[in-house]
Amino acid sequence: MKSYFVYILKCSDGLTYTGMTNNISRRFEEHKNGLNKNCFTYKRRPLELVFYQEFNDVNQAIYFEKKIKNWSGKKKLALANGDFDMLQILAECRNATHSKYNPDVE
Repeated sequence: MKSYFVYILKCSDGLTYTGMTNNISRRFEEHKNGLNKNCFTYKRRPLELVFYQEFNDVNQAIYFEKKIKNWSGKKKLALANGDFDMLQILAECRNATHSKYNPDVE
């Protein structure tokens, strides 16, 4: 059975990179060695692999990668650190129009 990995890298400038691969060690080495000059991580080395999740289903991996790619860097690092309380706080909607913050909405 083939495995797929969704991973988060922390770059030297503090930004995060999220990707998916079927070989986590090979892909991390490619990022570390800067094999692709057009890659987001190329000028942001050194890199640290801070999180990865293994999947047996490629569609689940793709879904999860797309989901967390839209997260903020703080939220990704909370996931990587296993800080689920902070992850929940960062996931809350903070719009003034949100029902939690609007007394006119019951």
